[in-house]
Amino acid sequence: MTPLTLLVPQTVASLLTAGNALGSEIAAVEENLGYALPAIPPSQIILSSADADMIDRRQQIGYPRIALHTDRVVNNLREKFRTLSGTVSVTIAVAASADLIEQVEQWIHFYIEAITNVLRRNIGDWGNGMFFPGAYDVQLQPPKPGGSGFIQSANIICSVSVSSN
Repeated sequence: MTPLTLLVPQTVASLLTAGNALGSEIAAVEENLGYALPAIPPSQIILSSADADMIDRRQQIGYPRIALHTDRVVNNLREKFRTLSGTVSVTIAVAASADLIEQVEQWIHFYIEAITNVLRRNIGDWGNGMFFPGAYDVQLQPPKPGGSGFIQSANIICSVSVSSN
C-alpha cells in the first residue's frame, strides 16, 4: 500500500491532471481576462519537496511548474477505533518564470486562481479515507532573478482529513 504521505499529494496531482482540469481552468482564466498564459502540461506537475533551485539543477523541469509534497501529518485520533484519524497537509508549490517582472507577477496570481478553482471543484470525498473540506492557505513569495529572467512562486497549502485503519 502507498504511504499516506505519498498518496495524498498523488491524489492532488491526479485532480489537477485528470481530464485536463488545470488546463481547462487556465483556459477559462485566459478567456475571462483576455490574457494569454503559458500552459502547465502534466509533465510539469511533479511530486517533490525540493526547492526551486534544486529542481532546476536536478531535473529537466521548466517553467511554469507545480511541485507537490506532504509537509505535515497530524494524527489526533478524532475517530475511535481508527489507527489514523486526523489531517495531512499538502503543499502545492507553483512557480513561474518570465522575461519581465510584471509578467511573472501577473502570471502567478492567475495560476493560483486556476489551481484553487480545481480545489474548490473537488471539495468532498476523495476516496481511500481522504476528505477535502475545502480550506487552503496561499503564501506568495516575492519575485527574484532566475529562470528566463525572473521567477515567482507561491505555496498553496491544503489540509486533507484522513481516516484509516
